[in-house]
Amino acid sequence: MRKVRIVRVGEADQATFGVLFIDGKPLFVTLEEPWRDNQREISCIPEGNYKLEWVHSPTFGKTLEVADVPGRKHILFHRGNTPDDTKGCILVGFQYGELRDRSAILNSRPAVEKFLGLLKDAPDIELEIFSIGRVH
Repeated sequence: MRKVRIVRVGEADQATFGVLFIDGKPLFVTLEEPWRDNQREISCIPEGNYKLEWVHSPTFGKTLEVADVPGRKHILFHRGNTPDDTKGCILVGFQYGELRDRSAILNSRPAVEKFLGLLKDAPDIELEIFSIGRVH
């Protein structure tokens, strides 16, 4: 079983920022919505342990979906840079930065390709999400 961990490290400009680990190695950064009581499309998901499942998205192609989120569906890992791109999903990038005077993650498209490529042969993937600092 492969293990993915997101450590949420803080909030800024209406976004939640994290570091994504695969099998214990920090490889990417993440951007999610801030905590808004797990509301669909406008909130990050609750901290906890989840299973990741391969799905085909009409917009993003083959990607990973976070399964069994209470009260939520279609939480995908995909490309994007700012909170406007998340719609409640998890964005993956290589570094933090700024776009249009807003906090953002950068180099998302190649980061997502690498992230999915590293996990492409894994039939079972576990996701753990937790926060350090003030996230919720």
